[in-house]
Amino acid sequence: MKRIIFGSMFVCFFAIADAQKMEDCFIQMPDDLLVLLDVAWKKELVDLYKSDKPAALENSMLGQSVLKKLSDHYLLLQSTERSTLELKLLPLINNTFIICMIETVYAPIADSRVSFYTTEWQQLPADSIFTPVSKDWFWKDYADQTTLSFLFQSEFLLVKYHLSDENTTLTAEYMTPLNLDEENQQNAKPFLKNEPKTYVWKNGRYE
Repeated sequence: MKRIIFGSMFVCFFAIADAQKMEDCFIQMPDDLLVLLDVAWKKELVDLYKSDKPAALENSMLGQSVLKKLSDHYLLLQSTERSTLELKLLPLINNTFIICMIETVYAPIADSRVSFYTTEWQQLPADSIFTPVSKDWFWKDYADQTTLSFLFQSEFLLVKYHLSDENTTLTAEYMTPLNLDEENQQNAKPFLKNEPKTYVWKNGRYE
């Protein structure tokens, strides 16, 4: 039922939408989603980047924001010294798109939040598009569940999500082990997968 409802929402949101470039979406991004930069600053960052100049400006928190990558469908912004913002235009049908936004905070270990929006910045229900990875995915099939459960019993799940600038894949990297002391990191290492989880964009959903 969720998929049916979500599909109807796409029709409503995108029936008359024109394809947009990432720079347009970034500039039009609402202030409550990016409080550090107003419209003029975002425009200036884009202009600096496209002019092959250092795309760095002092933000409203008196820190520095740096536009690191920008293409027609992808953007990477170093929002602050300890946070990044990634945006990706994901294709639907009839040359329409939605925006995937990933906010990552380094405190100091990376942890990300994933959300989705129309190109008019109306938030979409994430659970219809994406299922967050669980810690069990990163544990090998033969892992000693008792040992791992003990090692991670007091640890929050920390996952770093990353969008590719070349294609529509999304990767999830297990960061929780970095919160353990060195001895327990070594104890856990044999039971953990070495590779991140990779999501594939298919039929309007990350799978």
